[in-house]
Amino acid sequence: MSAPAPGPLSEPDSAPLPNPNSAPAPGSATPPTVLAVAHLSSLLMPQLQAAFDLQLLPDLDDAARAAIAPRVRAIVGSGDSKVPAALIDQLPALELISIMGVGYDGVDMAAALARGVPVTHTPDVLNDDVADLALGLLLSTARQLPAADRFLRAGHWLQGNMPLARKLSGARLGLVGIGRIGQSIAKRALAFDMRIHYTARSARPQLPYSFHASVQGLAAAVDYLVVITPGGAGTRHLIDAAVLHALGPKGILINVARGSVVDQQALIEALEAGTVAGAGLDVFEDEPRVPQRLLDLHKVVLTPHIGSATAATRQAMADLTFANLAEHFAGRPVRTPVPECQNKTEPR
Repeated sequence: MSAPAPGPLSEPDSAPLPNPNSAPAPGSATPPTVLAVAHLSSLLMPQLQAAFDLQLLPDLDDAARAAIAPRVRAIVGSGDSKVPAALIDQLPALELISIMGVGYDGVDMAAALARGVPVTHTPDVLNDDVADLALGLLLSTARQLPAADRFLRAGHWLQGNMPLARKLSGARLGLVGIGRIGQSIAKRALAFDMRIHYTARSARPQLPYSFHASVQGLAAAVDYLVVITPGGAGTRHLIDAAVLHALGPKGILINVARGSVVDQQALIEALEAGTVAGAGLDVFEDEPRVPQRLLDLHKVVLTPHIGSATAATRQAMADLTFANLAEHFAGRPVRTPVPECQNKTEPR
């Protein structure tokens, strides 16, 4: 790791973003080698190419991978990228893993922590976009907006009116997760006079919302259930058949978290059987593949994982991803370590 030794990890601040051309380690004529585990956003790639010796893992054969492995000092990936223990173990000089996304469930955190390799992500900058989309999916499913568009375009209005839709204002909203994005969704839902309920690992007494100790209990108490909890093994299929049954035949599920959090097969069966009224989904278990049975359901609104997909937010995410790398190689604290890495010092 470059000298001087990096200091403690810190929360984000308002300092200006580093200049891409000043990122290499002090006193070093050779830019650090950074391994991109996927082809990344065009908003990020030029910054990385200008500042680092950037290597693209998908473009490397086995011999090329073996040749660069000893000099790779950082990994960069997207929120969907996989950084398994096997890859971490192959990189003896690895110092940092920088993820462009708030989710990092593709990173083997146990392996990273065992090596003392900090992991960073891009929280906060995408809160508004994901919360906006959650409200968009709520409105779209409740008021059947995509179905109304199809109804009009197909000429059915000439034969009569559409069936009546659901009212959103004043309804009971359940949030599976009450972190930054969950609270942003709640704030928007209050403008619709919705009554907010939530579940989390523990109650948040400072929040003026109704706490439920279990997801199933929450689902039974609300009209709309919004999933906004991290992915990973600990939340896999958290929304299962029992939760969907508790949500009931008038309930609507919204997922803007991770596809793995919902048992997709159980959801399809619940939608087909009328166990739940509908769903709005931005994420899926095997992206970008979506089951035909789900595509065939008209009571479902589907979007292709666009929670943070606005130009302004993706640029902010790219800039923050680069800033974490640049700060580290300049010997300064990274800006946005993941929670498991906060209040720790970097290893070398």
